Amino acid sequence: MAGMKRLTLVAAALALGACTGPQETLVVKSFQLRDQSLTAVDDPMVRMEKGRRLRGAVSMEERRQRLGQYFTVLWSDPAGAGRGEVEVVFEYQQGASASRVKRMSRSFPASEASGNAEFAVIGDDYLKGGKVLAWRASVRRGGRELASRQSYLWK
Repeated sequence: MAGMKRLTLVAAALALGACTGPQETLVVKSFQLRDQSLTAVDDPMVRMEKGRRLRGAVSMEERRQRLGQYFTVLWSDPAGAGRGEVEVVFEYQQGASASRVKRMSRSFPASEASGNAEFAVIGDDYLKGGKVLAWRASVRRGGRELASRQSYLWK
């Protein structure tokens, strides 16, 4: 009987492991910090993210400078580790800058197989430039593009 339970547990573990599928090369997560309040009516995950983004900002001006949009780009390329430096590029357009494309990038050493890059359009850039309307994120290793993701409105 104990052997049967053990066999069932092993089969269940294998079945759940098979459901995970391959890891995506590029994932983009976004968060918009619209206000400074940490009210009890917010979803706990939203409240936690707000608290994380506002941590360390003491004055109202410091908190105001944290308002804006945050983009986290998660990348993975285990097969390419050691084959060239990794560059994560984030391009975006804002409401007040018309069709002008702005660009930010982060570099990682060639030995890295995965990582994450934070891009923030906050403070005066957000308050004067407006909301990010369209964006594109790409990951390159050794100058060759591995993957890219873009918003619906990207040209």
